[in-house]
Amino acid sequence: MRGLRPDGYHEILTVYQTISLHDRLTLRLSKTSQAIRLQCSDPAIPAGHRNLVYQACKLWRQARDDRRGIEVTLEKHIPAGAGLGGGSSDAAATLLGLERLTGNRMDAHTQHRLAARLGSDVPLFLWGGRVLGCGHGEEVYPLWDLPRRPCLVVFPGFSISSAEAYRELGQRLRLTRTVRSSRMDDVGAWPRFSLEAWGPAESDFEHVVFARWPELARVKSQLIQAGAETACLTGSGSAVFAVFDSAPKLVRASKFLPAGWQIFKSMTLLREEYERELEIKN
Repeated sequence: MRGLRPDGYHEILTVYQTISLHDRLTLRLSKTSQAIRLQCSDPAIPAGHRNLVYQACKLWRQARDDRRGIEVTLEKHIPAGAGLGGGSSDAAATLLGLERLTGNRMDAHTQHRLAARLGSDVPLFLWGGRVLGCGHGEEVYPLWDLPRRPCLVVFPGFSISSAEAYRELGQRLRLTRTVRSSRMDDVGAWPRFSLEAWGPAESDFEHVVFARWPELARVKSQLIQAGAETACLTGSGSAVFAVFDSAPKLVRASKFLPAGWQIFKSMTLLREEYERELEIKN
């Protein structure tokens, strides 16, 4: 994270990677109602206007001037508040699903504009695979995919406020009030990422999150000691992920994790695989 922009967002540079852990969405158009109805398998998640899926339906109808009602069933598997982008991926899938359902395709610019209005990390889920995020995360550039890897996601069972994490990190780094906008051609001004291979990774948020929740730091260290090619906090937390070069290493590593934490065994997804999962190819 570099600084605070004039629009109030923080300037970031990040690498996103989609994995096979996913929620399940079912979309239906209503011929008898103009309402948006959302049912969610997790009662703790709001099913009204505060839900990004609901907002995506509303925004899509406004953009396409379509007054038909929309019925959505959301089956949650991605833990909320873990920094895994579950709500954002659901919102992007909703936009793409409504396109496919109605046959009313948007151009890429309109797609991206609507996705960015829903959230900073929603546009990445229009691409999938490995994606570079700039600006406040909404400016995305597809990267070449790295080889598929088994992936372990460890969720402690509590969430971390992104707004609070940004505020604490900003205070720690004594960020300037304004920064010039970063773009793809400005990446050279940032610290280098390992874009060519899986390797060590560190999030700026780890400095503040690990200080408050040292158990997360211990889990990251345990995963690296167990043979992970890379391990890191997911966004601003609270989950920790690790990538392994073999499934047996992942299985061994999972045996040493804290009792009571949720463990998700997954795979990194190539862009082509992501597209195939969503059936978004033309």
